[in-house]
Order: sequence, then structure tokens, then C-alpha cells
Amino acid sequence: MNVKIRQVIPNDLEEIAKIESICFPKEEAATKESLKYRIETFPNSFFVATYNGKIIGFVNGAVTNHNTIVDELYEAEGGHNPLGKNQSIFGLDVLPEYQRQGIAAKLMEHIMEKSKEAGRENMVLTCKDRLIHYYEKFGYENKGVSASVHGGVVWYDMIAKL
Repeated sequence: MNVKIRQVIPNDLEEIAKIESICFPKEEAATKESLKYRIETFPNSFFVATYNGKIIGFVNGAVTNHNTIVDELYEAEGGHNPLGKNQSIFGLDVLPEYQRQGIAAKLMEHIMEKSKEAGRENMVLTCKDRLIHYYEKFGYENKGVSASVHGGVVWYDMIAKL
């Protein structure tokens, strides 16, 4: 499977919003407006995976000095700092029919490599307990239950040194 990873462009918004609504429950999913803001504000931290020209997944997150995900980061003007030391991950989405084929791993490895090249110190994300072991494969360490209450879910803070 010849999957290509590239930086997001504004014209990707419709497909990305659709994928987000498929991959996350409504209360956890980013809105189309939020995704538009992310594309406009931190395109250097937003990558899409394509197969035969179709977007099949993406990864994105703000640059921050926070060592954990704080809910304010999800809001417009919520703390993206292009000079920050850490790259956060807000979402790692892959369409269900393309899951379990290594695409999420390719996206994660890509953003980690780009973050390292940009001089970031750490990667930070939150995840549900069932995904802790997945992120540990990339060098993330579980730091315990997160203060984030995004979507009314229990999240775990994860951090990886670059």
C-alpha cells in the first residue's frame, strides 16, 4: 500500500472534518471550525496520509510549553506557541477501513521526526486507557490520569522525549 504523507492544505478541510466525525464520538470530535483554525494556525504540525489521492488519515497538534495537554489548547487562541518546546498531538485519525495497516504509525513517526527537526524537546498527548500500550511503542510514558476533561472522558497524560 503506497501511502503518502504530506502537510495539510486549506482545501483538505472538508475531508478532514468528515474523517474526524467518523473517528471520534461527537462530544470528543473537533468541530469543523476548530479544524479550520488548526489548519490556518499550525499547518507545520498538521499532516495528512493519502492513498491514491484520497485523504485516509491525519495527525495534528499545537506547539506548546505545557508538558501535558490542557483543555485550553483545544480552544482558539488557546496557547499555540510556535517557539514552544513541546509538540502536542490533538488527534491521530485513520478511516476505519484503513486501520491496522500501519498508517497511524507512519503519521506518528512523521510528526515526531518533523518535531525533532524543528528542535522540539518532547511529544505530549492524552489518550484513553485502552491506547496507552499503543503509544508506549513510540516511546511515550504514561504519566497518569490527565486533568483534561475534554469530551467528559478519562484521559491519560503521555509524554515522549525526542
